[in-house]
Parts: sequence; structure tokens; C-alpha cells
Amino acid sequence: MSTAITFSRYGEPDVLTVSTAEIPQPGPGQVRIRVRAVAVNLIDVKIRSGHMDGIFPVSFPVTPGWDVAGVVDAAGENATAAVGDEVLGVATAGGYSEYAPVARPAGVSAETAAALVTVGEAAVRGLRHLDVKPGQTLLIHGAAGSVGTIAVQLAVARGLTVIGTAAEEDLGRVAALGATAIRYGQGWADRVRAVARDGIDAVFDTSGAGVLADSVALTGDPGRVITIADESAAQHGVRFTGADPGDRVPEARAELAALAATGQLSVPIWRTYPLAQAARAHADLEAGRNHGKIILRP
Repeated sequence: MSTAITFSRYGEPDVLTVSTAEIPQPGPGQVRIRVRAVAVNLIDVKIRSGHMDGIFPVSFPVTPGWDVAGVVDAAGENATAAVGDEVLGVATAGGYSEYAPVARPAGVSAETAAALVTVGEAAVRGLRHLDVKPGQTLLIHGAAGSVGTIAVQLAVARGLTVIGTAAEEDLGRVAALGATAIRYGQGWADRVRAVARDGIDAVFDTSGAGVLADSVALTGDPGRVITIADESAAQHGVRFTGADPGDRVPEARAELAALAATGQLSVPIWRTYPLAQAARAHADLEAGRNHGKIILRP
């Protein structure tokens, strides 16, 4: 048996409890890892609270969490990693646990590896769909957030002119990544126009802060705006990406891990908690104003 975090009903963070669970066995092509770090994502909070009921059906009790990193301790048939390898990836049996089945090589710290999985893939996916070319101007909403921080770095490295919206206290961090930092809130569109004299070629919304109408107005084309966070996208003719598993780009993880390992990509880790403090981690995430990823360590 192993230690895991589960919940048996929807509710506030305090429904998360320390439990015991069977140690999962790796299937064909899988490995089982001894988890060293698991990222706490907003989707974990939404599922736990019941806000995703009907979209992500669950069977109680639930062990939440997907983004994990650790060391292989058992390998299934035809697995691509061996016992002792460091791996990162998506857990198929709940990541808030001491053990999880997954397979993907790492090469960076456990915390960074876990933080990269979902948010890094989302950043790569958004940029891929927008297909912005070097020299063009990209506006990223939520540029100081987990996805936004990675998207800014990738876009700057690809030769794009990047403008990022963020809270007043986060403007310095966004600027340090190579973007022109703009304070979000009332009047943000005018502030963007003031610095983007040649216009905005595309918009990547990672914030879900009700910015789609003005973003479409800035580009003049809803096809040049994409969101991973605003469920009203269809009302504006904007593409929402992430709900369809077939839309994702899991092959991006190896690229992201390589960039992080060579120092070309930084992933801010805000707080790290023991696995048993998962409820506190969820409360922190729901409170907002985090400055990077929250990580649990078994």
C-alpha cells in the first residue's frame, strides 16, 4: 500500500484527505514511478470543487493530479524507460500519490519537470495553433501565470515581439522575460494600442479574464485569437483549445524538458508542500496571486 490524497465528495479544499491506496502496476508501454513531485493545477481545483462535473465525470473516491515527475521503480512490457530512469509525464491513475504509472524522460529537477507537463504543453499548443511568424507581434494575456510565463519565453525565443498583460506587481517579472509588460484591468486595450503601433497579429489568452471581445477588436479577426481559459470563446468566434485530448501535443514535453535542462527555459516554482498538505495547496491556488507553480512532494 502507498499514501495518496483522495476526495470522496465535491467540496472545498478540506475534502482532500490522506488515504492509503494500492500500488499501481504498470501496463504495456508504461512505467511506474516513485513520485518525487506533482504539480497542482487549476483543473485539479475545478474537478475537486465539482465545477467540471459533466465534463470530467469521476467515480469516488478520486485521487487527483496528472503532472508528475520521479524515478522509475517498475517497467511494463515494451516500456521506453528502465528502472532508475528519471521521468516526467501524465499520471494515468492519479498523481497525488507516492506511486504513479507514466513514461517520459526527464533531465531537470523533479519540481521543474512536474511543473512543465500540462502548462508547458498548453503554451506550445497555443503558439502552434496561432502560427505566429518571427517579427510579428503577439499579445499574451496572463503573461505572469504558469502558462503565460512559458509562452512568453518560447515566443521571444522564436523572434516574436511579445506584449504581455499582468497585474501591477508582476510587470517587472514579465518584462524580465523579454516582453513589453502592460497592466491588465480597465483600459488595457488602449494601453496595448499605445505600445503596438503596428498592430497586434495574434492574441493568446491564458487568463480567462473576459478579454476576448477586445482581443478580437485588436486583431480584427477572431481566427487570430485563441484561449485556453475562457469558456465563452464560441460566442466571440474564438477557438478554445484544451478540451479535446486529440488537440494536445504531448510530444512537446521532451522539447520543453530539454530547454529547461539547458537553462533556455525557466519555470517559476512558487511554493512546495508535502503531499499531506494538498488541501492547503488547493486553498492557495484558489486564493489567486500565486507567482508560479505549486508543487506537492510525497
